[in-house]
Amino acid sequence: MITGGTGFVGSHVVQQARLRGAALTLMSHRRPVPPAAAPEARVVRADLADPGSLGGACEGVDVLVHCASQIGGTPEDNENVNARGTEALVAEARRAGVSRIVYLSTASVYGRGSFRGALPEQLAPAPESPTSRSRLAAEDAVLAAGGIVLRPHLVYGRGDAWVVPGLVRFLRALRGAAAGWNTRISAISAPELATLLVGLALIPPGRLTASVYHAAHPRPVTAATLLDTVADCAQLPRAAGRLTLAEARERLARDAWAAHRLDMLATDHWFESAPVWADLGQRPGPGFEEEFAKIRTWYRDSILAP
Repeated sequence: MITGGTGFVGSHVVQQARLRGAALTLMSHRRPVPPAAAPEARVVRADLADPGSLGGACEGVDVLVHCASQIGGTPEDNENVNARGTEALVAEARRAGVSRIVYLSTASVYGRGSFRGALPEQLAPAPESPTSRSRLAAEDAVLAAGGIVLRPHLVYGRGDAWVVPGLVRFLRALRGAAAGWNTRISAISAPELATLLVGLALIPPGRLTASVYHAAHPRPVTAATLLDTVADCAQLPRAAGRLTLAEARERLARDAWAAHRLDMLATDHWFESAPVWADLGQRPGPGFEEEFAKIRTWYRDSILAP
């Protein structure tokens, strides 16, 4: 069973699971599941914000891939869906005899800081937002049940409404281009993230060496490459000059939203992800620039057009 199967990452997980021949159950509470997405799938109507609706949702399910999350909204919404909803879902999964739970979390549970090639066991979570705190609570419920947690940083691809649109907004506020911003950023395409989630769901018992993994392409992308690629895709006007980080901070001093994004780009956010690829015996794709080139037309036509 896949939760969040009509969402950004979840829809890619559905596609990947179909390619692997998995018999699918989709849990949905709001959006209708497009018949073409998974015509053979069973659909269960249940709502993470309403624990009572989860009764029987996991009947006949062997593996649960939990991709649904509340991102943003009120602290109460985050607590009800991410923390309490996941706890109730895990309890129902255990009652129904589900053998494995895989949860899509986020590297945002670490909070702010510089991260340079660290493994999950080398980092202490310090979430700052209600979303991150509640997703860490969801992790706790999954891990207590013997499940597996995957923490990506930046995820891009078809359906992305956060990462690339946010970078475009940042670039428009900056009104300039990066000069030597060589900080390293972990990123992964949504299809590759989906292959990892489905791989963790279907791998035979005893093959995994950890219960928490980072999910990223093993080779991080530099902030300059990330910003230049997005600026070119969005056809932003070429800036007169390239800004150093100090100049960028001065220019964005009065824009709290953009200044926060600059802080994230000005320090390394590189999370070591080799173990998940090794445990699954999978080879990653060529990397950010090549993968992004495959979907730049989708970005331009779908969300970057005026």
